[in-house]
Formats: sequence, structure tokens, C-alpha cells
Amino acid sequence: MSIEVAVRIQAELGEGPTWDRSSSTLVWVDVLASEVHRYAPARNDDAVLSVPQHVGAAKPRSMGGLVLNLRDGIALVDRDGGKTWLVYWARDGVRGNDAAVDPAGRLWAGTMRYDAEQGGGWLARVEPTGAAKVVLDKVTISNGIGWSPDHKRMYYIDTPENRIDVLDYDVDTGEATNRRPLCQVENTNGSPDGLTVDADGCVWVALWGGSAVRRYTPAGELDQEIALPVTQPTACCFGGDDLTDLYITTARTGLDEPTLTAQPLSGSVLVLPGIGTGLPSSAFAG
Repeated sequence: MSIEVAVRIQAELGEGPTWDRSSSTLVWVDVLASEVHRYAPARNDDAVLSVPQHVGAAKPRSMGGLVLNLRDGIALVDRDGGKTWLVYWARDGVRGNDAAVDPAGRLWAGTMRYDAEQGGGWLARVEPTGAAKVVLDKVTISNGIGWSPDHKRMYYIDTPENRIDVLDYDVDTGEATNRRPLCQVENTNGSPDGLTVDADGCVWVALWGGSAVRRYTPAGELDQEIALPVTQPTACCFGGDDLTDLYITTARTGLDEPTLTAQPLSGSVLVLPGIGTGLPSSAFAG
């Protein structure tokens, strides 16, 4: 299997890749560098937007620009680069982490404490109007979020739980209920981080500390594991014109010098060409 380098870079905490269909680019962030990246494979160009706070995720907006899950809340970036707050919920010691846009254009944004204190974060649903509701409280490291192809299931990861959860999802109301385990993530040194769902309804998850990505079936069965040349893959998404390339962000933070020397691709964005077929991403409707 071919593992290629999309963006050769030393990101501290690369995260949250999303394929923007409108521009054929990959949007991703370096959380701790407060950077939003937009990679154009056709030009082999990775443009960088610096933002004033740590940024857990950046997602395309339907009207152009981006929505950001920042340290202190949710912000909008317009086409011309103007920035405005949509939701401001600053709390000492807390920052935004992973986020995703549901099939109806709502943003689901997670948070965590910098010290990863148990139960110190939450997962909120943010409407295009800016109305926000905490759906899951007392989570620790809010991470991967995704939806099944028929929009009836929502998947979610609170990393220290070492499992992937599934909820019943109503696309019309945005309600996610009946949270339950899909599967435990076992037989690995890693923990589940970011996820994406493919066209077959299978869940792909990056294993932080586990040097791999895995694919689980809708029944929660381990279907595939692909070893990676880095210890800390963080998240994944399908991209490319046919959505057949799996992009994987990675991190350098916390690794010692011998490990970094042995793993020079830590912090880069990797890609597995032709590994499967993904679902089109949704843009934030606000």
C-alpha cells in the first residue's frame, strides 16, 4: 500500500482535515501554532492563515470563508479575511478541539481542558444563526465526529474512553440521542482521535500513539488496520476529485528528539491514494 506525503511540514499538532469540494483543497489546522492551512494538491501549495488563538478545527462555509473552533468560541472568517465571533464561551483553561459539520449545515464543536482534566469539556451543536446547545457535557477530550451515509447515525469519540460511540441522529431537528458504544478500540498502544465515515458506512479512525489508522464496520467490527511511519496520527478524511484519497494529519508535540529523528514525517500530512471512497463533506450554513 502506498503511503505518500501530501504536505511535508513540521506541524506541532496537525488536526481536523476536511476536503473542500468548492475549491478542491484540503483545509486543516495546526492547533498549537494557531494556523489554518489550505492545501491545493493540483498546485502542491499549502497556504497558511494565522489566527489569534489556538484553533481546534476549521471548516468551509457555504457562502465562502471558514468557521473556526477557537480557544474562546466559534468565529467566522469571511472571503475577504474579516473575522467575527459567532459564539463566545471562553472559560479559563479550556480550548476548542475537533469539530464537524452535519448534513444539514450545523457545526458540532468540541472542547477540552489544556490539562485534559476528566469531564472538563463538552460537545455543542451550533446553528447557522449562532444559537448553541451543549449536547454532551462532562467529556474529557472531545474528538472525532461523523455521520452515516443515510444520516441516521452519528459517531463520536471522547478519546480517553478508548471507544467509538454511536448515537441516533435526526437530520431535520439535529437531535442526537441514545449514545452507546459502537466498539472498544483494543489491541493497540494508541487511543482513538479523529474519524471519518466512508461511502460504505465504515468508520476510519486515527490512533494517536498507535502509528495507524483503522477501519471499523457499521457493526463495530475491525475491518482493516494500516500502519503509518509516525507515532501520532491525529485525524483523517477522504479527498481528491473522486474522494478516494485518505488524508491523515499528524503531530510532533510531546515526542522526544530520538523519536522525531527516527520519524521525520511527524507533523506532516500523509495521504493513502485510492484506499476507499469517502462521503462529500458538508459546508457550514452560517
